[in-house]
Order: sequence, then structure tokens, then C-alpha cells
Amino acid sequence: MTIHKVLKYLALVIGVIGLILVGRIIIAGDESITASVEDQQSLLDPLMWLSYIVLGLSILIVGVFVIRGLFTGNVKNTLISVGAFLLVIVIAYVVTDGTETVLKDGTTLSASGDHWVGAGLVMFYILAAVAAGAMILSGIRKLIK
Repeated sequence: MTIHKVLKYLALVIGVIGLILVGRIIIAGDESITASVEDQQSLLDPLMWLSYIVLGLSILIVGVFVIRGLFTGNVKNTLISVGAFLLVIVIAYVVTDGTETVLKDGTTLSASGDHWVGAGLVMFYILAAVAAGAMILSGIRKLIK
């Protein structure tokens, strides 16, 4: 059997299990779940574990194929792309600053946490601008040809 067939059947089995677990939650109803902690645990925990398993399998499969692709493809281009991404992270971190912030619920966000949140936002803006610029440039090139 090819890996495509195996993954297709695995996805089907996980989908059916997920459908059964969601059906149990729908049949129990909102009042039953909010009424007792035992119902919450018996109904929601299996679905959460299934989600964790699917996430773990996805990360594992992506990791295997990325590493396999690294060794069969052009490593130079991959390293340049990773380096450019790290450069964007460094630029976003240097541009932002962090201050300790009191949140609405009374907890405090550290200066470091605020700094990383700001860096993440700036990084998103930089990458969004690069993506938009690449699409515009591609469109202009098509119009010229």
C-alpha cells in the first residue's frame, strides 16, 4: 500500500472517531456539560486527546517530509529562506520595545512578553507587506508580457 492510501484511511478513521465524539457532546447538550465537571471531563477530554494526537501526527509528518525534502532538494535555497526569516525576526525584535502592562483581568504582562508580542505583530506586518509586494510585482510583470 502506498503512503497516500495509508494516510487516507488514517484520516478516515480519525474523522469517524471525531464525529462520534462530537455527536456525544451534541447529544449531551449544553446544560449537561456546564452542570458537572464529571460530564465535562467524560465528554470533552476524549475530543481534546484526539486533537492532541492529530496535532502531533501532523507535526511529525510535516517534519519528516521537510527533512526529506531538505536532503533531496536544494539546501542552499532553503538556508537562504530560513536566514531571511530569522532576519525578519531580528529586525522586528530590534524595532519594538516592551513595557510591563497590567491586563484587564488584573494580571501583569512582563516587559519581555510585551516585547515579543510587539515583535510578532511587526513581523506579521513585514511579511504581509512582502507578500503583497510580491503579488503586485507578479501582476505587473504579467501585464508587461
